[in-house]
Amino acid sequence: MKKITEICCIGAGYVGGPTMSVIANQCPEINVTVVDINQQRIDDWNNTNLENLPIYEPGLKEIVAKNRNKNLFFSTEVDKAIDKAQMIFISVNTPTKTYGKGKGQAADLKYIELCARTIAEVAKDDKIVVEKSTLPVRTAQAIKSILDNTGKGVHFEILSNPEFLAEGTAIDDLINADRVLIGGNDSPTGQEAKDALSQVYENWIPKEKILQTNVWSSELSKLVANAFLAQRVSSINAISALCEKTDANVQEVSKAIGFDSRIGPKFLQASVGFGGSCFQKDILNLVYIARSYGLAEVADYWEQVIIMNDYQKRRFAENIVNTLYNTVSGKKIAMYGWAFKKDTNDTRESAAIYVADALLEEKAEIVVYDPKVSEDQIYADLDYLGSRSSSLTRELLKVVDDPIKATEQAHAVAIMTEWDEFKTFDWVKIFENMLKPAFLFDGRRLLETQKMEDIGFKYYKIGQS
Repeated sequence: MKKITEICCIGAGYVGGPTMSVIANQCPEINVTVVDINQQRIDDWNNTNLENLPIYEPGLKEIVAKNRNKNLFFSTEVDKAIDKAQMIFISVNTPTKTYGKGKGQAADLKYIELCARTIAEVAKDDKIVVEKSTLPVRTAQAIKSILDNTGKGVHFEILSNPEFLAEGTAIDDLINADRVLIGGNDSPTGQEAKDALSQVYENWIPKEKILQTNVWSSELSKLVANAFLAQRVSSINAISALCEKTDANVQEVSKAIGFDSRIGPKFLQASVGFGGSCFQKDILNLVYIARSYGLAEVADYWEQVIIMNDYQKRRFAENIVNTLYNTVSGKKIAMYGWAFKKDTNDTRESAAIYVADALLEEKAEIVVYDPKVSEDQIYADLDYLGSRSSSLTRELLKVVDDPIKATEQAHAVAIMTEWDEFKTFDWVKIFENMLKPAFLFDGRRLLETQKMEDIGFKYYKIGQS
């Protein structure tokens, strides 16, 4: 088996950048080149100021600083990197389709197809091509069909190697992975390709944690893993709505059932809803696959996870309006947090976007503070929804870099992201800065009820009536 010494990754985003940085760090004998056609993104990865990397992940800048321009490179020279590589990772965006067949559910594979055609055009010798994006089953088959019909006599082996990263802990997830999943053909050349990728990971992952499967099982496992985790979040959020109608405390319920060894405590914290690039997209993809095979009941079951998540975000916004005397028109609401979770600057499908959008529809005036998300990104997220003109959005919503300034003369604060720094704020000072009565809506259950009530806040959180 030929030892891998040259790796190329197409796509310098939230998966490709951190994953390749860790591979370079753990495998100093392998040259790793991350390529992207987005010049600005590559410039950001090469920025001498490591605070300006395009992705924020704890521990990432240290790894990039240690390995960049040694055996870790970021470039826009896609063809050159493909030609040189023995193994090519495809890690480009696979958003949910917004058009045509499968609109709103199926994954849009146009970027995957573009990658495959570029590889087919450039490759002069045999390559191992690795799916690293989250993809529907049979995508590997589509990639192989494109590559095998180039007529250049080049042999390609296609592997599925799904990522199981949680943003905010991605570096630790990569270095201390629960498992590495590698799917491929069981032919002699397919097995050789699987072993070659396994050998890369064996530089730091115990061999018993590296699982080899067929391609279908690997591709489907990623979708199912995210669906199961999202299902837990929607399940406890459904119970939080019931808790608000009774004397039950959802935090106590969550703790009680989390002690059951068959269930466990993870992903059982009630919140304003899950976000991120994977959960919703993967479940919708699973729904689409089930429907395409005539499994209507299976599709309906998993679709309910998304319906419950949308309900939770809508319910949180409605609770704010109802509590503020059924109108927020002209009222100032400070939103703490815009990223979909702490320790990341990723805002994709963040609950904050949809709650803010609902409040803006009610003519609320919103001021946003997030320690890592830029003003441009916040406006771009709302513009993408298309609910109102860009000028009106900018008139009603402001972004500040000072959390105290955000609450000046505000009627309410809504905590949308569980940033640790919010726990240490001087809440007395914040309360004194606001109009009275002052309301605090804790969408992430970060703060102690008694403390908030003691200093004057009317405090509302998920699962509390």
